[in-house]
Parts: sequence; C-alpha cells; structure tokens
Amino acid sequence: MLHDLVVRYGSALVFVNALAASLGLPVPAMPTLILFGAMAALHPVSIGAQLLPVLVLAVFASVIGDSVWFFAGRYYGGATLKTLCRLSLSRDTCVKKTERFFGRWGVRVLTVSKLVPGLSLLSVPMAGAVGTPYRTFVAHDGIGAAIWAALGLMIGVLVSRQVDWMFGAVARLGHAGLFVVAGLLAVYAGYRWMRRRALNKKLIDARILVDELDELISGERAPVILDIRSDEKRQLDPYIIPGTRFADEHRLDEIVADYRPDQKIVIYCSCPNEVSAAWMAKKLVEAGFRDVLPLKGGIDAWREAGRTVAKLHVQAADTAPADDQSAPRPA
Repeated sequence: MLHDLVVRYGSALVFVNALAASLGLPVPAMPTLILFGAMAALHPVSIGAQLLPVLVLAVFASVIGDSVWFFAGRYYGGATLKTLCRLSLSRDTCVKKTERFFGRWGVRVLTVSKLVPGLSLLSVPMAGAVGTPYRTFVAHDGIGAAIWAALGLMIGVLVSRQVDWMFGAVARLGHAGLFVVAGLLAVYAGYRWMRRRALNKKLIDARILVDELDELISGERAPVILDIRSDEKRQLDPYIIPGTRFADEHRLDEIVADYRPDQKIVIYCSCPNEVSAAWMAKKLVEAGFRDVLPLKGGIDAWREAGRTVAKLHVQAADTAPADDQSAPRPA
C-alpha cells in the first residue's frame, strides 16, 4: 500500500512538503525526503527512476517558498524579522545568533542554512532586507536547497532497511501508529511552547516600562541605557533610544569594567519577548550589579508609545555611539 502511494503521489508530496517547510509551516520536509530515498532503494524499478525528478522538484519548491520570504524581507524589512521572531519557538538569543552569522558570511550562508535548524527561516528574509540581488539569492539558495534535498534522499537510501522495518512496525499497529506519531509531534511542540511561556512569565515582573524609563531619563540621574541588538539589526533599523550606548552580551567583562555596580542600567533589544535583554540583565546581577532591568517590549514599545528616537550613523554602527540629534519615529 505504501509502495503504491509513493509511486502515485510521492513526487507531489515531496513538492508540497518542501514548499510548506520553506514557507515556515511546522511540517519538516527532511523526513519526507528520507522516506522517498528509502523507498527508491527498496523499489529501484518503480520508484528509483523518480529520484532525479523528485530532487529537482524539491529544489524548485524550496526556492519558491524562500522567494516569498526574500521579497517579504525586501519590501517590509525589519517588520518581517519581527514577525518571525514572534512566531519562533526558539529563544530570541538564537535569532540574534542567526543575524550575526549572516552578518559574517553574507548571502553565502544560504548554501548551508537549510542544514542548520532555524537558520534558513531568518537568513532568507534578511538577504532580501539587506538588498541582495535576486539572481544572487537564487543562485546561493538553489545550491543550498540542492545540497539539502540530495542529503535527505541519500540518507534515505542508506537507511532504507531500517525505514522498512519501522514502517512494518507501524503497519502492525494500524491506525494507532499514526496517532502515536502525531501525538509525539504535538507533545514536542507543546513542550517548547510551555518552556517559552514559563520563561516569559518568570521575567514579567523584572522589567521596566516605557513610561518609567522616560521619567528616569528626564530626572537628575538618568540611567545607563544599553542597546544589545546585533550590528545587522541596527543596520535594518538605524534608530535608538536617545542616550543609548552599545553593548555586546558576549563581552560582559567590558561592561562590568566600564560601569559601577550601583548604577541603574536599562537594557533593550528588538525582539518582542526581549529574552536577550532579560538574560543579560540576569548575568549582570550575578556579576554584582544591583539595579539592572530590561525594557519591556524593547525599542519597538518605546516607538509605539510615541517617544523620540535618535538616528544612528549606520556606517559606524559597530563602534561609534549614536548621534545626539533626535529623529521622528520612522515610518
């Protein structure tokens, strides 16, 4: 029965699955590629001849889906990255790592991004946001998709006997086997979601609101405000809260050396859940600082409240401080 289904619908299933995965839906395509490769090895006459067409279809579907995110990044810029940040089940620090990885390697990262969980989903719209030519994007993304699809099919060929045994066991369980697989996937997604919710709940009281920060800035003893966004994110959104200084959470020793433990420090990032800022605040408290808080909602909450932002010289984003001139809220 499985053989007949793969012969009849295998190519279409791989195409739809690869397209859905590249669009960001929670339907991983690698298991489908492995299954098709295994079936091709087990049935070389009826299915094996379809290996090359399926490889081409998988690459084609992947590039189509990635192109949607590429143009979303091209036309909507940072807003697309914020949307992905909200949808992601991974910690915001993982999103920042992806931004830095792209900043270091540029569009070349697309040749391997599909092999690293979470990297492709953010690096594709980032390629569009930074102005990568579409032809360059397609070339690198196509190579990456070909490597990814070929690897999946090859793994399937190598583990075909194990796959055959597994499906034999599922067949003996009948429909119950499908419910077990679906249940395990649901439990995994639920576990990731619960972990993130628990972390956000734990940190909800240890934050400072926009109005509170605004009052402190207007007071006699303004707090130290640290922007811990990546350089790549600052290039996409070159505005900051006035008086901000830049910091890197990977260089805590420098921050500890530059500021007094009794100074009030406010930290902000760009992701809506500001987990990166909360994590850094926690590390500074552990280092002896007594009054460190992340800004609830980050710089987006500051802007949405109608507060003034300052324009940043993007060319000097890695080292130079922000301008003292204030700028209106960007469109």
